[in-house]
This record gives sequence, structure tokens and C-alpha cells, in this order.
Amino acid sequence: MKEIPGGITAPKGFLASGVYAGIKRNKKLDLALIYSERDAVMVGAFTTSKVKAAPVILTQRQVRRGIARAVIVNSGNANACTGKPGMEDAIEMAEMTARALSINKNLVCVASTGVIGEPLPMERIRPAIKMASEGISADGGKDAAAAIMTTDTFPKEVAVRGKIGGEMVTIGGIAKGSGMIYPRMATMLAFIATDAVIDRESLNKIFSKAVGGSFNKITVDGDTSTNDMVLCMANGMAGNCRLDEKGLVQFQGMLEHVCGRLSKMIVKDGEGATRLVEIRVRGAKNSMDAEKVAFAAANSNLVKTALFAGDPNWGRRMAAIGYSGAHVREDRIIISFNKVVMVRNGTGMGKEVERKVAEVMSNKEYSITIDLNVGNAETSVWTSDLSYDYVKINVAYRS
Repeated sequence: MKEIPGGITAPKGFLASGVYAGIKRNKKLDLALIYSERDAVMVGAFTTSKVKAAPVILTQRQVRRGIARAVIVNSGNANACTGKPGMEDAIEMAEMTARALSINKNLVCVASTGVIGEPLPMERIRPAIKMASEGISADGGKDAAAAIMTTDTFPKEVAVRGKIGGEMVTIGGIAKGSGMIYPRMATMLAFIATDAVIDRESLNKIFSKAVGGSFNKITVDGDTSTNDMVLCMANGMAGNCRLDEKGLVQFQGMLEHVCGRLSKMIVKDGEGATRLVEIRVRGAKNSMDAEKVAFAAANSNLVKTALFAGDPNWGRRMAAIGYSGAHVREDRIIISFNKVVMVRNGTGMGKEVERKVAEVMSNKEYSITIDLNVGNAETSVWTSDLSYDYVKINVAYRS
């Protein structure tokens, strides 16, 4: 397996485009189209928020059919909390895309991201869908990646290729996300394509595991969006043999790599973020406790501001561990920054060690390991720091 350029259009038979529809005020690309030249097996993961945007509800229905050809995505407007007109708009987006591509409307998925509670400017979106369908190409992945961005500072795309089942198989993907990142099922928006021949049951199983270990293990600000979704399409154009056990393991490794790379890009691009930090939890009583501790530390505003300041204030980590709801023994807790042990048996190691930890915290990327020493379960999540710019970005979000 090796990384290659091309993103979402690196796999055979996938085309894409990104155009300006006039949804955003800044005149940046804001409508993306992803298209498979053949029917593709489709699986997805969605926000667990009780408040779901119209495109999420519609696309959940489409994904249950198991086959898709296209995904139409707009940024700048979430089409969430927009009532019956919002659902009608989402349906119209699917129908217009289907007509423009001469495919069945049930083969089109819809996604939106942006400001909640505002109606879609359909008078601008309608002509843009036609323009996007006319502009799809094998080189359109970069424009599609740019068109789904909101507060992102860079487009997120990755692709890998490897030999499976006697043929070269490719997986490519794009994602957007910078704020409102704390998913329970997926994260903001991510779209993955592969030309592998794989049945839906196998793809769904592998996809679920890949999402669980990547998009479900990141947090920027502890907020779950109304619009989160990850979709994966497999059109079989690589022509590989039916995947045996070895082939499925190889494919899983490739998909996990793509999901992992995209999810970490999202955290790295967290609104105002200056640090990417892995929180590792070991020695937990069970996997649920491991996640409780990891996300308590990763989501704590006090911990995150200390990350921004480069302040080795270990008391903030201990406090987060204590209120996490997990089974812990204070006198068994060990906390390390990279390989520097800062807390042993619940007690700090002194000022000299704090100075060493401060050096670690000056890096753009590092890890914090929390060893609870009460069991064998472990997990890792990725988080960012909380800077002044996070407040600035969100104060100005609708202006």
C-alpha cells in the first residue's frame, strides 16, 4: 500500500467537481458533486444527534437501499432546523442531480454543512447543480474537497493504492471539519470511494470498524453537529477477485489508513488549533471506562487551554480523570507526556520534570498517556488545543 495523489477521484470510475453556487458570501467554491460511472455499493455512518438536518434524514434512507451513484454536497448552509421546506429542498437537490446525470433519483445522496436554521438559496443552487454535473472529471477531486469546506483552512484529501485479489485497488477520500467536532457516529462530512469489488456486508463491517477507530476518536470542541455523515462507495471497477480473508484484511488496512489520515487532518485543522495531541488511556477496567477518561481529558476546556499555553498543569488532567465517571484509583494513576512521566501514583514528580514536560508541549504534535492501572482496556483519541482564535472564528461565523 502506498499513498498516491488524486483524493476522491483516484479510484477508477469516480469523477467529481466543485463550483461556486453563491451560497457563501466570500465567493469560494460551495457546491461539490461526486459521481460513480457504475452503480456502487454504499454504506454510511451518521450523527446520533436527535436533531438531524434534512439531508441526513434523506441520505439515511438512500443508504439503506445499499446502492448509489452520486453525492451532491453544499457548504455554507446546513439545511438543518428548516422544517418541511428543508426536506423538500434536499429532495429537489437529489432529483435535479439525477436528471442532470441521467440516473435514478434514489441513487443520489445529499449532504449539507454550514449555518443552521436558514433556508437554502435554491434559486442559486439549481443552476449550480447543472454546472457541477457538466464539469465532473477525473481531475475534479481537488475542487470537490475545497467546495465542502466551511471554516476549514485547508482541503482534506488522501488516497492509497495496493494490490489485492490480483488487481490494483484504490481507496480515496475527502473530508471537511474544523469546528463542532465530537461525533458519536461519524464526523462532520467525509466521503470515501473505492474501485474494489466487495460485497455490502463485508464493506459495512470493515467500514464500521474503520470509522470507530478514526472519526469516532476525535474531538475539537465537544460539539456534535446536526449534519455529520461519512459515506463510502465501492464501484468494483478494479476488477479484483472476490476478496478472501487475506484480501479483506488488506482492504481493511487501506480503509483504516484513509479514515485515520482524514480524521487527524480534521483535528489538526480545528478552529484556531495550534496543537494535535493524542490522548492514550491504558489500564482501564473496560473499554467504556477507557473512552470516558480519554474524552474527559480531550474535551476539558481547562486541559485544552493548558495545551495552548504549553502549561504542564497536571492537576487539570487529574480533575478530568476524576469526573469522567470511570472506575479509577487515584494512587495508581500515571500520566506521561511522550516518554516523560509527570505523575506517578497520583502524585506530581516535581518542578524539574514539569520543565521537561513544557519542552514536550512546545511541539506541534505529541502524546499524553494516562495509565489507570486498574485493568487491561485501552484506547486513543485525538484532540486539539483551545486558542484565542477559536472564539474569534465562532464570534464571526455568521457575519
